[in-house]
Amino acid sequence: MSNSTNNMTPAPAPAPAAQPPAAQQENMSERFTKKVLAEFGSSVSGAMEVTDFQKRLIQGYFIMIDRALKTAEEERIRKNKANNNHDYDNDLPITWQNVNLADLALDLVHYARMGLDMQQDAMLYPIPYKNNKAKCYDITLMPGYNGIKYTAIRYAVEAPIGETIELVYSTDTFVPHKKDSAHPVATYEFQINNAFDRGEIIGGFGYLEFAEPARNELIIMPLKDILKRKPEYASANFWGGTATEWRTEDGKRKKVEVQKEGWFEEMCRKTLIREVYSAKHLPRDPQKIDDAYQFMKVREARFAEIQAQAEIDAQANVIPIDTTAPAALPAATQPMTIPQTNPPAGEPAEPVRRTTAQPAQADNPDF
Repeated sequence: MSNSTNNMTPAPAPAPAAQPPAAQQENMSERFTKKVLAEFGSSVSGAMEVTDFQKRLIQGYFIMIDRALKTAEEERIRKNKANNNHDYDNDLPITWQNVNLADLALDLVHYARMGLDMQQDAMLYPIPYKNNKAKCYDITLMPGYNGIKYTAIRYAVEAPIGETIELVYSTDTFVPHKKDSAHPVATYEFQINNAFDRGEIIGGFGYLEFAEPARNELIIMPLKDILKRKPEYASANFWGGTATEWRTEDGKRKKVEVQKEGWFEEMCRKTLIREVYSAKHLPRDPQKIDDAYQFMKVREARFAEIQAQAEIDAQANVIPIDTTAPAALPAATQPMTIPQTNPPAGEPAEPVRRTTAQPAQADNPDF
């Protein structure tokens, strides 16, 4: 037996077991989307498919709603500081912790299924409402110009191949040609004579063009017809005019009248768009109507009620606005929290929670 030298080097330590790739950290919008879908699933019976595109829309909803909440919170703080009598301060922070996520989840999933993208210009607006009794905020979703148009065309029996929407001012030239024996196709003549000083709004028109020109339709709305559709308790912040505000002077609360410039032109345009794209002029196809569309119509009707009640309360009572919860939607039953991880820069650090309260209102863009 030979005397061999033990020159064996120590066996290398076994390589550590391959670690599974670290799960990519979810950002707040992804966690929010999961929580919304979970909440939605607990509120409705039966499974409902949500596509990847619809999930991306919901993530976009989070970004825009988060921005709206931050803006509203800044305004709440500003108003509180401006109050001479802090008994009238709004002490409920406008943050995710105080949002009624149960009702919001129903809205978000239905609007996502319709394809409405909140990140696109004038398609869908989030509007926070406050309920003083329940100490919580509800986020109501309101379609803008493009949302109204998108929905009408999506569900129309026949979509137009071209559309024109114009307000007419006192210095413009507008000559309509309705369909008659001399005009086999409805047409019009329209000329802007002074682009930089068009005068006062006197009305508006819409023109829908179809593949078969004989079906083209000219819709005319004089200003008086536009104003007929102005809500009874329309906010002067949007329509302009005289508004009543509460002020504290010499330690006493009293109402004072102030003039608001508002957004009269934009409100007239939106009223015109609603008329042109209504089912009266673009009939809806019964075969296309789904539960998401029906849900949206119910929510729009309820939103109009809340707006009216909010304006009544604002004029007749103190600054805080108190409205009731939507009767058709379930009340919150238990708190819900989105687990917190380290969010990316720019994302809110607080978790999204749902309280046991129900909703109400704050100011909103209405176009």
